[in-house]
Amino acid sequence: AAMAGFVRELERRAGPALRLEQRAAGGVGCVVWDAALVLAKFLETGACPLARRHVLELGAGTGAVGIMAATLGANVTVTDLEELQELLLVNIENNKHLVTGSVRAKVLKWGEDVTAFQPPPDYILMADCIYYEESLEPLLKTLKDLTGPDTRVLCCYEQRTMGKNPEIERKYFELLQRDFELERIPLDRHDEEYRSADIHIVNIHRKRTVGP
Repeated sequence: AAMAGFVRELERRAGPALRLEQRAAGGVGCVVWDAALVLAKFLETGACPLARRHVLELGAGTGAVGIMAATLGANVTVTDLEELQELLLVNIENNKHLVTGSVRAKVLKWGEDVTAFQPPPDYILMADCIYYEESLEPLLKTLKDLTGPDTRVLCCYEQRTMGKNPEIERKYFELLQRDFELERIPLDRHDEEYRSADIHIVNIHRKRTVGP
């Protein structure tokens, strides 16, 4: 029997809300996190042209961000671990009538081969993907393997002050800066309702390699 889920509605500026099933049990991937809402609503501001762009979401969880991108005309692949595929498929199915681009779910384990996801997407979306120290290196490897010179990565995360969180966050951005340039998107460019001073959106792209 399917686990009892509960539906989270995500309002859209134009047209009916997204209906996102969540799971009452099963770990971090099974609920719609605030950072996912903030990033999804930021996409709706039109700051990044998504129509007909190739978009990949990492650690998609419920698929909220990727499905929102698909309603804005993007061709989206939402990715997460095997155990989250069923939930992703349910949410794609529930919202497919709102999609104007395309959306599909695939398994992607950070740090493993990404050949199946080439050529590099135009955008990579990540919401709240930095909370396990042991996943930092694999995540960074995946980002390096997936990004081309023109790929933009939008990383949205909630700043957490508990326990090891600040340390993990600092380490992540330190490692990231070896290969990537980062630029924080100011709060006044976030959706006026779905924003919070402790939720940040960072625009990331590969450092330009300088020729000999």
